[in-house]
Amino acid sequence: MGKVYLVGAGPGDPELLTVRAARILASANIVLHDALVTQEVLKLVSPKARVIDVGKRCGQKLLTQDEINSYLIHAAALSNVVVRFKSGDPLIFGRAGEEIEALSKAGVDFEIVPGVTAALAAAAAARVSLTDRRLASQVLFTTAHRKGGAIATGWTRALTPDTTIVVYMPGAAYAELGNALLSSGLDPRTPCVIVACVGRESQQMRWTDIADLGRLSRINAPALLIVGRVARSEAETVTADVWKQLQAAAVRDEQQIA
Repeated sequence: MGKVYLVGAGPGDPELLTVRAARILASANIVLHDALVTQEVLKLVSPKARVIDVGKRCGQKLLTQDEINSYLIHAAALSNVVVRFKSGDPLIFGRAGEEIEALSKAGVDFEIVPGVTAALAAAAAARVSLTDRRLASQVLFTTAHRKGGAIATGWTRALTPDTTIVVYMPGAAYAELGNALLSSGLDPRTPCVIVACVGRESQQMRWTDIADLGRLSRINAPALLIVGRVARSEAETVTADVWKQLQAAAVRDEQQIA
């Protein structure tokens, strides 16, 4: 039996791939990759490897999850190095749990190689600190992935003003997400930033707030939504800092006059 590696491909930029991931790709015999893994990253795969796209496009799956699990087990019986290549990090909304369970039951040796998840890449691109002792003491990673036609919003019950929320796969449900966030009691002026196609040439960013989420024009996928007091744009941050400086100067002037 060979070994299966669940490898994180990061957000799309080959330079954000870990050294270990690149080394494993160079020696791989079989690679099963998701649709969001970029061609630039796939160029690092050994030219001798068999590369198979098992991703989902426009809601249509090339293979079911059970079929992918079975193929991984079968591939491990034929090859020394099998890579299950996932966008971002395998353990964040990557269905790694189901593959780990299947490999364990089949007695197949496996290893998990972490990657840069989209939340961290998006925050870095937007120059937003997901935690800030002055503004945010906790971070919530969630998804707006639809089940039965309705977005899942149960996570809004756990929110406080000190929470930074990162929503994976918001789709086109910005108005619904905005309403759910408002219903949780958050301030309508709470800042938001949407980062689309993070780590790619087509990367885009939109700055808004909860109240205006529903007014956003169409944004390319894949996208990620960051909500919280830390999600102010650079311009807003500079303006706020300048305002504080002006206020402090005014106080000093009053004290000197007195």
